[in-house]
Amino acid sequence: MKRKTITFFILLFVLCPLLFVYADPTNYTYNYDYWNEQVATPDAYRASVYLLGTTFGTSNLREPQGLYIRDNRIYICDSGNNRILLIEVDEDQNHNLVSIFSSVIIDGEESPFNFPSDLFEDRDGSIYIADTNNQRVLRLDSNWNHVSTILKPQDESFEEHLDFLPVKLVVDFAGRVFIQARNVNKGLLEFDSRGEFAGYMGANRVHVNIIDYVWKALSTQAQRERMDLFIPTEYSNVALDSEGFVYVTNNSGQTDPVRRLNAMGQDILIRNGYEPPVGDLAFGNAGGILGRSRFIDIVAFPNDSYACFDRTRGRIFLYDFQGNLLYAFGGIGNRDGYFRQPAALDRMGDVLYALDSGTASLTRFDLTGYGLMINNALNEYKAGRYEASAVVWEQVLKMNGNYDLAYIGIGRAALRQGDYQKAMRYYKLKHFRAGYGKAFQLYRKQWMEENLWKMLLGLTIIIVVPVVVKKSIKLIKEIREA
Repeated sequence: MKRKTITFFILLFVLCPLLFVYADPTNYTYNYDYWNEQVATPDAYRASVYLLGTTFGTSNLREPQGLYIRDNRIYICDSGNNRILLIEVDEDQNHNLVSIFSSVIIDGEESPFNFPSDLFEDRDGSIYIADTNNQRVLRLDSNWNHVSTILKPQDESFEEHLDFLPVKLVVDFAGRVFIQARNVNKGLLEFDSRGEFAGYMGANRVHVNIIDYVWKALSTQAQRERMDLFIPTEYSNVALDSEGFVYVTNNSGQTDPVRRLNAMGQDILIRNGYEPPVGDLAFGNAGGILGRSRFIDIVAFPNDSYACFDRTRGRIFLYDFQGNLLYAFGGIGNRDGYFRQPAALDRMGDVLYALDSGTASLTRFDLTGYGLMINNALNEYKAGRYEASAVVWEQVLKMNGNYDLAYIGIGRAALRQGDYQKAMRYYKLKHFRAGYGKAFQLYRKQWMEENLWKMLLGLTIIIVVPVVVKKSIKLIKEIREA
């Protein structure tokens, strides 16, 4: 009996760690340090709900492509089933299916959807649907009655042989419709509030390899015809922030995979982090997953932070308004919080919803206490409460002493408060050269203003005293000789 008891406790001692690891709810959250090495962090988000079509009492989703959230309403573009699901989240956080839309009435006749890929609800309740394979964008009123249809632009700038295949869209505060269409690399198609084609906005920049450029210049005409053209890449998605600016992503894997466009189509995204927002900085090619991060969707938060969804490795990257990586989580796999084929991303307040086309599912991610603290620090800073922001960052450091952005956040708050020496100290701890340089410049100016009178006094003494002493000695000598 005694031997059995000892054996039981030995097995318990061995198996407990395994049980603990198995029950660990982490979604593998990490960040990058100054040397571009991954550093594990506490979870900022955790998967809380996993939703399938059968969850709502309907058939399984099939190749869902679009996700849009307004208030407590979730729209899922169930593209493979040619339908759109409207789901509402109640006060108890239950997800209830309200309606299924598979067609629209136009001029008294039913017109079915054909692979609807995206949806946008305007502030006045109007619904815009990218009905891809029907080559149209539908505008409906809040009761889903047909208002108008946007068709292929009859313009010489839109190549005649191309089909009009709208994939993603947004509508800005002025009623302008911006459409990302397949096989269009001139930028977003812009339509005015009447549905008239107004041109293109914000084409991707062309990135040319100098070696390819020289080789092409030295090649024959026949060789040049077989080479790839130096043309812009098309966008992969488009989103609108709370200020009416348009965010776009491209999944080409080139530089600037995220851009923030103003009304003129100019990129105004701030990139002041260690590295620009490009996703993973260090990656391999194991398990058949090749290459760098390729963003396929983006969602903006009111505090100007934003989240990007990576198709390559199924990760969600969150950045602050300066382009600093807050944290990344997720991956490719079959466990909670992982994905097979990332499709779309949106938010309901601070809650994130991620659509997976591979598993035809929707995953909800809720903030942890750690993630909530980071959000609060950013919110306090954006509201101009710099001292309160620094206090929250101090709390973040207690939970994660290796979190570079907390040091930078405290330094940023100190800089705004005029405590330049403190800002320099915290920036230096994390090798944040851009911030340190700015703090040093301001500290030098402050020091000069505070000590200028001392310098002038010292300079005066250096110049005047020798002259006075010399004249005094000369005068004393003349008096003695007299």
